[in-house]
Amino acid sequence: MTLILGLDTGGTFTDAALLDAENRQVVAHAKSLTTRHDLSVGVGAAMADALAIFGGSSADIRLVSLSTTLATNAVVESVGGASCLILIGFDDQILSRAGLQEALGAEPYFAIAGGHKPDGRAQTSLDVAGLMKGIEAVRGRVSSFAVASHFATRNPEHERQARDILREQTGLPVSCSFELSSALGGPRRALTTLLNARLISLLDRLVRATEAQMAHLGLGCPLMVVKGDGSLLHIDYARTRPVETILSGPAASLAGAAFLANKKQALVADIGGTTTDIARLQDGAALLSHEGAHIGGWRTMVEAAHIRTRGLGGDSEIRADNRAMQPELLMGPRRAIPLSLLAQDYPDIKEQLKKQLDQPIAQPHDGRFVLALMPEGVPEWLSRSEARLAEKVIAGSPVALAELATTQVALGAVDRLVRRGLLIFSCFTPTDAAHITGQFTRFDGEAAALGAQLLARQKTAAGQVLATDIHTISQMSLDTLTLQSAISLLDAGFAEQGEGENTVSSSAFLVNSLRQAQIASHSQRPSNTRPGNSRQIANVGLDLKLPLIALGASAAAYYPDIARLVGAELIVPPFSEVAGAVGAAAGSVRQRVMILVTQPKDGVFRIHLPDGLKDSASLQDALDIARKAATEMAMRRATEAGAKSVETSLSEAIDEIDLGADKSLFLQATLTAEATGIPA
Repeated sequence: MTLILGLDTGGTFTDAALLDAENRQVVAHAKSLTTRHDLSVGVGAAMADALAIFGGSSADIRLVSLSTTLATNAVVESVGGASCLILIGFDDQILSRAGLQEALGAEPYFAIAGGHKPDGRAQTSLDVAGLMKGIEAVRGRVSSFAVASHFATRNPEHERQARDILREQTGLPVSCSFELSSALGGPRRALTTLLNARLISLLDRLVRATEAQMAHLGLGCPLMVVKGDGSLLHIDYARTRPVETILSGPAASLAGAAFLANKKQALVADIGGTTTDIARLQDGAALLSHEGAHIGGWRTMVEAAHIRTRGLGGDSEIRADNRAMQPELLMGPRRAIPLSLLAQDYPDIKEQLKKQLDQPIAQPHDGRFVLALMPEGVPEWLSRSEARLAEKVIAGSPVALAELATTQVALGAVDRLVRRGLLIFSCFTPTDAAHITGQFTRFDGEAAALGAQLLARQKTAAGQVLATDIHTISQMSLDTLTLQSAISLLDAGFAEQGEGENTVSSSAFLVNSLRQAQIASHSQRPSNTRPGNSRQIANVGLDLKLPLIALGASAAAYYPDIARLVGAELIVPPFSEVAGAVGAAAGSVRQRVMILVTQPKDGVFRIHLPDGLKDSASLQDALDIARKAATEMAMRRATEAGAKSVETSLSEAIDEIDLGADKSLFLQATLTAEATGIPA
């Protein structure tokens, strides 16, 4: 029997599923809490529980396959290590394109001369002196570098040169754009490279935790990681390319949905603690987005499953909308530890919650705590004020935000540390609300009730309290999750049929129509009758026409209401709570390589290879060279990624202008090789 152990590390839970690869059966599965402060604890518990249920020999397990939503969550929440972006040879306007300035935020960057022209020739020599000056300016302030050079896809020489200097001078990880994408579009390549640099330390923590637990459990088999397109990477290859694991967890869940639900056509929604991932199954497989993954508002250049991710989950942060005149709640996109979960490890927080309730006036930070995520101590690259604040939190149990952020400056420092992934908030979440409604009771219900009381007494802009009791505020919270989930599903449905993105969410009329339908369902009125209206003249109905497959630990609790609101047939398949782990175990290895051929002048055909340019006087010879190089490179990358029994396929697109009389003008050719294989 050949067994594969699939793991899926999410923001809240870490799942394990043991798959009999030959008979395609789930042999055992387990679930444990993701321990963000020390990932090895949660990973080890899930693995150990699954092996204990299996009861057989660990020698039967031939592969461990890991998927994770940590990279996805980090991008959605704008969390990651401090990186410096180095731009080579671009004009002054590059930061205004592709959302690069917004993604960069307050992180350092510098621009130096260099880069290449479209034909691969250098614009000017690399400004090494400028590079050295920039290194000194950011030394000690960053944990990684991202390098993007003008037309590096046509000639990566200056990126390689800068990379070697950075590694020699700093010893820090360096991400280069040419290693991540062969597509044109400098700003998006720079954005993709920046995200990759930020994620390196995050993925490395998870990998080291998993390897340590494998050794502890006696698993000597290979470890692989799921990419955003659902295929697998050997762990050593993945460590330098963490951006390829963006949408890893969602892609694995899609594979798991297809495996478990046995549906050819469906809309899939996977609700986790931090995000809801929505995608379409067509002919039993996920659609791929060759233009790049769209995540957290950014369009990357990483090929991935065509998934729409929303910062909406069971652990989404809930706060009062104190600018609204009527009681309203804001939800997400940031994840928080539910108060009910925090109290299990730190029961003393309930006394702090009670003290806050004893105060006669509600404060904006009531019911909110901060917890450290720094297992290796306070990073050296923090500013002095950030380091002092981090030291206060790392010393022990969670700290009340009201005590920590006594000024706006301190509150800003807390927010920056949260965005760096060094701190995490704890507050009232949908998981807490579900404890009060009775839909979920695994954690500390008393802490959930205390948090609900504190949230309920927050006030609107008109001075009105949000709710008079904990049941009302909890139902408001779950209604907000239901409504926002329904909007996201309908947005995805309309987009899939060509209506454009955000069709529903951008229309106040359609959103209000859904809200009124939700109110009507609560009051047990027909959906075409608004509360207070005995006769309604017109009504808008919004329905999903595809079956809805709901995945995730909380899918069975939340999605019946969501499905009813969008009029969809709901399917919650067996093992849906570990679908990502099942999909991870069912994956294969796939690598794609593109080689470009251009004609810089008459009689010269240029092949743009990753290791430099090569010219030929014959178009046919140039194409043959490109075909061979693409095929060999794809096969080599697939082997390095951990595949065996590799098969390759080749496609080519030749752009020509028809001049008539059986003559044509060659513009360029793109040769794409794809190599696939089973995990070695």
